[in-house]
Amino acid sequence: MKILGLTGSIGMGKSATAAMFRILKIHVYDADAAVHELYEKGGAAVVPLSDRFPGVSVDGAIDRTALRAAVINDPDAMSDLERIVHPLVGQAQLQFRSAALESGAHFAVLDIPLLFETGGDKRCDLVAVVTAPADVQRARVLARPGMDEATFEAILSKQMSDSEKRAKADFVISTAFGFDFTRAHVEAIIDLLNREESEND
Repeated sequence: MKILGLTGSIGMGKSATAAMFRILKIHVYDADAAVHELYEKGGAAVVPLSDRFPGVSVDGAIDRTALRAAVINDPDAMSDLERIVHPLVGQAQLQFRSAALESGAHFAVLDIPLLFETGGDKRCDLVAVVTAPADVQRARVLARPGMDEATFEAILSKQMSDSEKRAKADFVISTAFGFDFTRAHVEAIIDLLNREESEND
């Protein structure tokens, strides 16, 4: 079974693209969803994050906005956050891989926003990068609740540039021209990977 890493900078349409793979019956690991689960009431990250960042827990769950504010401009705090959360996310990812392999799937997708930045691409056979023009990206992000220019720029500064990601990719999926255009890219990748794996069986 091959592993396809799916990534892209904020506002590029990665989540919508991942949903297309999922609709087409491909196993997709959602790193953001895994983190959400860790942050929910009773989640494994709640206590250690609350201990390290007092005030980020509300009613027994982690408030992501408060947590972001606590780490966004503090490299040491960000390192502590990653030290707490990454091993927990890694466990969830291993469980996903095992389940996908047992299902007999030809390939599975790891939907990870900071795939290159965290070295996750080294655990993938191939990587697909989701992209869109910078003006489209900016408009999408600034339309989100609670987002402003300063926060957007701070997030971008922590991410590898879109051009670097595209240069490292095996596949580039554009979301600039609507859902049908993007879906055609996704379907072509699925057909190619399924065909390759079938030939290798």
